[in-house]
Amino acid sequence: MSASQTAEISRDIFELIGRGEQIEQAARAMKAISHPLRLKILCVLGDQEVNVQEIVEAVGTTQSNISQHLGILRDKAILRSRKEANKVFYSVSDARTLALIASMREVFCGVDGKPRADSG
Repeated sequence: MSASQTAEISRDIFELIGRGEQIEQAARAMKAISHPLRLKILCVLGDQEVNVQEIVEAVGTTQSNISQHLGILRDKAILRSRKEANKVFYSVSDARTLALIASMREVFCGVDGKPRADSG
C-alpha cells in the first residue's frame, strides 16, 4: 500500500470518527438488529412490505412474540409500519439499512443462491 493510500485511509477514519451522531445511530440499529429473531424478521422482509401474519408464518413463532420484536425494530427506526383495514404491514425504513440487510441475506440467509457460511 502506498503512502498516499495509507494517508487517505487515515483521513477517512478520522472523518468517520468525527461523525459521532451517525456512529451512535448505527450502533443502536446494529444492537437492535443483533437478536436472532429480529434477524429472521429482517431476512423475511428484505425490500418488501409484509404483513404481520405473513411474518409469523415465515418465522414460526407466536404473533405476540413477533409483535414485540417488530415494536423494537420500529422504535429504533429500522422499520416503518402501515395499517390497512385490520392488517399491519411492515417494511424497512431506510435505504442504508436495506443495503445492510441485503448483505446479511446474502451471507447468512442463503438468498440469491449463494452458499451459507458454516457457523461451526
